[in-house]
Amino acid sequence: MRTFLKLVFCAAMAIQSATARSVSFPKYNRLSMNDTAILLIDHQVGLQALVKDFDTVNFQNNVLALASIAKELKLPVVITASVPEGPNGPLMPEILEMFPDVTVVDRHGEVNAWDDPKFRAAVKKTGRKQLIMAGIVTDVCIVFPALSAIEEGYQVFAAVDASGTFNEVIRYAAWDRMSQNGVQLMNWFSILCELTRDWRIHGKVMTDIILKHLPEYKNTMITFNQK
Repeated sequence: MRTFLKLVFCAAMAIQSATARSVSFPKYNRLSMNDTAILLIDHQVGLQALVKDFDTVNFQNNVLALASIAKELKLPVVITASVPEGPNGPLMPEILEMFPDVTVVDRHGEVNAWDDPKFRAAVKKTGRKQLIMAGIVTDVCIVFPALSAIEEGYQVFAAVDASGTFNEVIRYAAWDRMSQNGVQLMNWFSILCELTRDWRIHGKVMTDIILKHLPEYKNTMITFNQK
């Protein structure tokens, strides 16, 4: 009996070992400032009314934090709006003020921004292969171009806290769909930290953005400096 159990145990271990060898784990592809572009999709004042999975103030803060990362780190930015002269409304004025030299890609029918040749051309012109996407609404304006870009060989990162939708059920379904298809989900703070990597090198930029957009950590810094 002992011999039989030993054989069963050995066989189970052999199967487990073979299975472990056959499983391939994804490589940790870090965001690189030299290969990253930020795509801001349909952050329009009319569409903001649809965002119910974040409160308005917090959501706007997250969007502007991501935009600040692009500006301060001098990353290429592609901005697009869907029928801005219609009910979707114009882009958030803060975004336009932050990037006065960026030509906005206005779409006049394409739901999926990736279907617009001008948008794809703008992305290709950046020369970057790591695309950080954010927009309204998550389940359409981010999911569709994210999956399209993955299909064309880009690495895609969804800034989930700078993207909003109708409710949390739809949000989680969209996140699940993206993550199952290779899109990496991040928030603006993790994006900032992964791009900069070292406080000793980029401490000022990191601190400036954090002090403006992360009040909890700002309070921690103030308390520490008062000691």
